[in-house]
Parts: sequence; structure tokens; C-alpha cells
Amino acid sequence: MGVDSGLADFRGAEGLWRAYPPLRQAGLRFEEIANPRAFTRDPGLAWGFYGHRLHRYREAVPHNGFTILREIAACLPDRAFVFTSNVDGHFQKAGFADESIYEVHGSIHHMQCAAPCSNRIWHADGFEPVVDVSACRLASPLPCCPDCGELARPNILMFGDWNWLELRAGQQEARFEAWHKAASNPVVIELGAGKSVATVRMMSEHSGFPIIRINLRDPEVPAPKHIGVEMGALAALEGIRAALAETGFFSSCL
Repeated sequence: MGVDSGLADFRGAEGLWRAYPPLRQAGLRFEEIANPRAFTRDPGLAWGFYGHRLHRYREAVPHNGFTILREIAACLPDRAFVFTSNVDGHFQKAGFADESIYEVHGSIHHMQCAAPCSNRIWHADGFEPVVDVSACRLASPLPCCPDCGELARPNILMFGDWNWLELRAGQQEARFEAWHKAASNPVVIELGAGKSVATVRMMSEHSGFPIIRINLRDPEVPAPKHIGVEMGALAALEGIRAALAETGFFSSCL
């Protein structure tokens, strides 16, 4: 979803290094910079990476595919629930209700103590990172925990992460499970879910629901009842909307 909004694709070392050349020079893969140890080893570099991403996610405009999903959901009796491994907050930005989103890997728009000293999670609204993009380093002061004064970090589940505070995501999960149990005849529209971190794919395939898998790289589906579409998210969603419009799907609810 993010790529069609102009955001970087971090799949594979080359994807990360195209977006962040200094990390190529340092020989750091995504698994190493998206890691709590990076905040211990070099917090200026770690926050250079996450601070720049925070700025990009704040300024980027969600593409029309988000609107199409909202239009489809508005015509369904049980509406929809978003299960996403994206941390960019773009479903909220596009108008999906916060109560109908499960950010399984957390959100870059929320922060926590790196230690952590408590279970406190706070919004990153007050943090305005200034990043030296040429070095991928934070040029402004490092953010601090409001309770203990030590380093703060994004409330994102990273690689090898034993300190991630999952209270917020746990509350989202409880709402998702309640919707999941009550929904009648749902369909999963899976958009660009990766295979290396297969969180979304596992949810789709274990749900027991029919899957429409939209994926440029890996559109294969595990059973005949599912559909694989080898396209990008926006183009595929535009096609789905056009097909539904031909059936009169939207006529009674838009």
C-alpha cells in the first residue's frame, strides 16, 4: 500500500539502501537498523532512520486505494476491519476509524521508553525530528522518556525486540478478534503482504475466509477458493471498484 503513496519499499537490502545510501556505506541491513540494539549502539543513526521515516509518513498523502476500501466497507453489513503490518498510520490518515484498525507491528506515531521504565506509550505529535539525510543521522536532540529521562524509541515491534510495549496493539487485537467472530461471510483483501515477515499472510490464510491476494511479486494462493492478482495495490483496487460498480454494488449505499 505504501509504495503507491510514494513511500520506500524496504524489501531486500537493495530496497533499503536505495532509500538510505548511508546505511549501505555502513553495511547495515533492515534487520540491523530496525532493531532495538541500534538504539543502544548508535541512537543518532537509529533515530536518523526512524525520524526521517516519521517525517515522510507525516507528509505523504494516502493514495486513492484507501478511499476505495472505505467505499467498499461502507456498503457491507459488518463494515471492515484493517489488519496491517504497516507502521505509517495511513489507514487512520485516510479516514478509517482508529477502533477498526489493528497495527500488529505498532505505529511510528507512538513512542515508548527504550528501557522501558514503565508501560507508558505516548503519541509522537510533539516530536519534530531534524535529520541530516546525507548521513542518516538525527541532527536535533534525541527524544527522551517523560518518566525517567532516558532515550525514547518508536512503539514499533522490531527484530529481536523483547522490550516492545504491546499494550496498545493488544487492545487493538481484542477489538479485531471481536469483529472477526461476529462478522458474517467476510472476505480478506490482502495487499502487498511480504513473505519474509509473513504476519499478514499468516492471518489471511489462518482466518478461514476467502482471500483476494494482491501482490506484484508473490500473488500465488494456497487453495483454489482464493484469488491471486499480480498487480500493485492501487491498480488492483481501482479494478475491483470498477467491477463492483458494474454490478450496482454501490448504488444503495453511496
